[in-house]
Amino acid sequence: MDYTIPDIEKSFDGKILENLGKNEYVIKINDNEHNLKILTMNSKGIEFILDQKYHRAKYLEQSTNEMNLVIDNLPITINTHTHFDEIVYKNTGGGGTIDAQLALKSQIPGKVVSIAVADGDSVKKGDVVCTLESMKMQVAVKAHKDGVIKSIKVKETGTVAKGDVIAEIE
Repeated sequence: MDYTIPDIEKSFDGKILENLGKNEYVIKINDNEHNLKILTMNSKGIEFILDQKYHRAKYLEQSTNEMNLVIDNLPITINTHTHFDEIVYKNTGGGGTIDAQLALKSQIPGKVVSIAVADGDSVKKGDVVCTLESMKMQVAVKAHKDGVIKSIKVKETGTVAKGDVIAEIE
């Protein structure tokens, strides 16, 4: 899984390599292996020993791709999936051929925050058509092909469900 800390703007990959039992694990962060022992874990936070050093993390807030924590009295925000907008783009038909489907569909439910195009506008594959807000985060919905906006099917402040048509692109 890919993680970033916004102020540091560095991405790292973390995974569990081995469960040693009794809440002890061998984990890998980027290319380095570490020993992890979880002392306590509940809905408020976690206390753990990482490479023989004690740490305490308190959960403040979590959304689909972001987690706010206080680790050893230092507040940080971790983006748990830095490529969320690319996933949404791919699943709305992005990455297909030029002759891809006419309808640009929403892959997430949400509220329409803004619309970046109008009927008759030319768009290139990857251009932002609108921005949705879902679970306190904003996601850009991008054109899945080059073309002309035939019709916009949503209105600002309106809501969409997963699979709803956002726009038709010819």
